[in-house]
Amino acid sequence: MTSDGQDRGTVDVDVVVVGAGQAGLSASHHLRRLGVEHVVLDANEGPGGAWRHRWPSLTFGGAHGIHDLPGLPLGTPDPDEPSSQVVERYYGEYERRFDLPVVRPARVTAVTSDAGPDGPLTVTSDAGVWRARRVVTATGTWDRPYWPYVRGRETFRGRQLHTRDFWTVEDMRNLDVVVVGAGASATQFLLQLDGVARSTTWATRREPEWVDRPFDTEWGIDVEKRVQARTLAGLPTLSVVAATGLPLTPEYQRAIDSGLLVSRGMFTRVVPDGVVFPGRDGGPEESVHADVILWATGFRPALDHLAPLRLREPGGGIRTDGTVVDRDPRVLLVGYGASASTLGATRAGRRAALAAARSLEDAPLTAAAPVPAR
Repeated sequence: MTSDGQDRGTVDVDVVVVGAGQAGLSASHHLRRLGVEHVVLDANEGPGGAWRHRWPSLTFGGAHGIHDLPGLPLGTPDPDEPSSQVVERYYGEYERRFDLPVVRPARVTAVTSDAGPDGPLTVTSDAGVWRARRVVTATGTWDRPYWPYVRGRETFRGRQLHTRDFWTVEDMRNLDVVVVGAGASATQFLLQLDGVARSTTWATRREPEWVDRPFDTEWGIDVEKRVQARTLAGLPTLSVVAATGLPLTPEYQRAIDSGLLVSRGMFTRVVPDGVVFPGRDGGPEESVHADVILWATGFRPALDHLAPLRLREPGGGIRTDGTVVDRDPRVLLVGYGASASTLGATRAGRRAALAAARSLEDAPLTAAAPVPAR
């Protein structure tokens, strides 16, 4: 039964792609070129993936790289335009240009295996049920914000929000704000809050790692190689900044010199009106007043829909050979681990499509039903 109350039955298709962000669209493009019958199920109301939810002040010029999708260059958008608008327009044009079979809104709730290890997988969503030989999961991380537990967090009387909840710094005008996290989102928030908030304090578990090198394609490939070692070992993925570091741009250097982008370390507990840091040089603890705690603490892969398949290794991660999951080769992951960047996601989409097409040559579905109308 779908969300609109209609029973549309089960649709047979060779491949289901879950998610229409960078990785999912890349996979769909290559599956289309290879002649593989597939459908893309996307939980959003429109194109743009996670980018459509980003705050308006995150401009295209201020975002970490947005790489071209295959076959359609992004071009050179206005750097002052909100990245959410740029990507929504670009992805929408891409879907139309290549007539990609995207169904939305279609939030996938579970992928199950009811026909043995060689049979099709059942993909259940709030828009219907699909039966597929292969499932390419490209769900990213946006739906799984990470909130680290710190003692006393539940006692705080002010406002706590995560990167996912942020919309505008105007909500924090003339307030004391503690920003938690060592990644790009935290640094961007601190820059925007300067002159708006009454005070800002930057809290990080480790010293920020500044990298004085261009964040270009060569850099992206190098990051992929380093992150891939963890997925090959079946270990949980790390945060993006743990693999990339922070770009030491002139703007960031000026903010470091002024004292704005200097970490205070991590507080030991939260109290009703703020946070408490360890004392400096062995001195007494220091309390910092806060009206707002902004947790820019990253995300985890949104893979709950794969839980019925029991794909995780003892180390907590999902081991993959390229994009193919070791524990169940019918499942392919893109935008995960080494392919979490937009460059990596584009490349992984192609690899997943090729791997799925090759594996289907011996056992395709005999008759794929038509894709539901978008």
